[in-house]
Amino acid sequence: MSNISFRAPVQEQLFVLETVADLPALARFPEFAALRDDLATAILEEGGRLAADIFAPLNRKGDVEGLRWSENGVRHPAGFAEAYAAYIEGGWPALCGDPQYGGQGLPFTLGMAFTEQLTAANMAFSLCMLLTAGAIEAIAAHGTQEQKALYLPRLISGKWTGTMNLTEPQAGSDVGALRTSATRAADGTWRIKGSKIFITWGEHELAENIVHLVLARTAGSPPGTKGISLFLVPKFLPQTNGEPGERNDLRCTAIEHKLGIHASPTCTMSFGDHDGCVGWLIGAENAGMKAMFTMMNCARISVGVEGVAIAERAYQGAVSYACERVQSTPPGASVPGKIIGHPDVRRMLLTMRAMTQAVRAIAYYNAAAVDRSRVESDTKRRDGARGLADLLTPITKAFATDVGVQVASLGIQVFGGVGYIEETGAAQHLRDSRIAPIYEGTNGIQALDLVGRKLRADRGVHWRSLLNEMDSFSRSLSDSAAPGSIRAALLSSVPLLREVTETMAEREPVAAAASATPFLRLFGLVLGAYLLAKQALAADATLTRAPNDSEFLDAKIVTVAFFCEDILPEVFALRASIMHSSPQRLFAMSEAQFAI
Repeated sequence: MSNISFRAPVQEQLFVLETVADLPALARFPEFAALRDDLATAILEEGGRLAADIFAPLNRKGDVEGLRWSENGVRHPAGFAEAYAAYIEGGWPALCGDPQYGGQGLPFTLGMAFTEQLTAANMAFSLCMLLTAGAIEAIAAHGTQEQKALYLPRLISGKWTGTMNLTEPQAGSDVGALRTSATRAADGTWRIKGSKIFITWGEHELAENIVHLVLARTAGSPPGTKGISLFLVPKFLPQTNGEPGERNDLRCTAIEHKLGIHASPTCTMSFGDHDGCVGWLIGAENAGMKAMFTMMNCARISVGVEGVAIAERAYQGAVSYACERVQSTPPGASVPGKIIGHPDVRRMLLTMRAMTQAVRAIAYYNAAAVDRSRVESDTKRRDGARGLADLLTPITKAFATDVGVQVASLGIQVFGGVGYIEETGAAQHLRDSRIAPIYEGTNGIQALDLVGRKLRADRGVHWRSLLNEMDSFSRSLSDSAAPGSIRAALLSSVPLLREVTETMAEREPVAAAASATPFLRLFGLVLGAYLLAKQALAADATLTRAPNDSEFLDAKIVTVAFFCEDILPEVFALRASIMHSSPQRLFAMSEAQFAI
């Protein structure tokens, strides 16, 4: 069976937006006045068609044909330019943009749901949109009024795209070791010189211009990250009317040959080969990391959504195959049947479904906290939302992308031998998903950020507030409102999370780092259970009012119960590992012994 078609899970997305992200409450803020009745439904239904009908058919084509590099640039397979044009024509890049610059002013949360659709349809293609959204965030937060007026309308329209240029060969994740330089020119602009690697969508032919945000050092800057500045470096220098003019002194010298995302140009970029690369400072000199983190924090949530999206795509393919493939006689049957009749296949499918729904809920919950941090007028509520968003971001990024890889791998297992064959598409999902745990700070770095910064921020008020909310909810559940197993699971797992979190918050840095990764997973599992339980409660309450949706609502309750009964018990093993972890054991072997 060749590539199974994709459909956007609109009903599921809308349910999570309502019950977890509380989109109706966001719609009451003046900033989101455009979010009128049924607009979210219309957007996701139409976005789902764009994803399924235009982006998804190019997924396999981009994977097989890949990209063509030459001195003149990078070229995509046939169909990509037309698909990008359809994306622009539909006004999709402007969905969450500032209305002052041509945007529609809709919530970031709704934008993440649309992003999930595009990413599930074609992850390699969607990365272009992800980086552009990050560039918009950085320029909007730190650019001058002139920079905003020139660049934001063109980026928000999608006519121009954006990139993030951090990594250098000698630096990797150690951004402070970068060597790219910036020298002030007499006219107030800067001359950028250096090279960057792993630049996603650093060169392509789909847009009129590419706006590179480049980290570089100015003369006499302090060492490390304190001496880094951020520069806006366009591929084509804008003319006085804003239209692309002369080619800037920058070029893509190569594209990487990668495990997956073959239609996403991962570029090596060279700036200033002829000492003429013009850039403009964004924000204050030596404050580049602050500006770049504005871009990266939203990008980290978007990368988490990549995990959700790939998991959804892999799950859909596995279910479709399991409902068609006839093989062997299921236990209790007398004749061969579809493999979905086998208990172990159902276990895998339910695991894929439950884990995907858990990380979708976490990602949307995180995005809603970002929205509230921007529009709440009350200082205390705004600070609380910002603290919650900061706490959740490393969990969303790391846990969701780990789940994406896990679910994509299970998808191959459901297909069996044919899943290992490229024509089914199952293998591509696993290959594509594997970059996400590395993107935007590896998942190990996210775990270190969680235990080293986020748990200690504001003396732990944000995680304590979240756990109090989870505890209050679990205690309020009655067995009549949701299956007893869900209530019991929360009543045991939430106190466990509190115990482990309190321990981690007090540990010295090396000990905390040693168990940071299992701790992040534990947090993600319990948080996922809580957000799923909220959905189960809402589904149970809705069943009496909307019997026409009984299949969806019943399936939701069964999925949540499976998560709580069959997946959540992992937290007890994780607790044991964390509470008894010893950094001394990690360093008990010499470097030479590792090679024995």
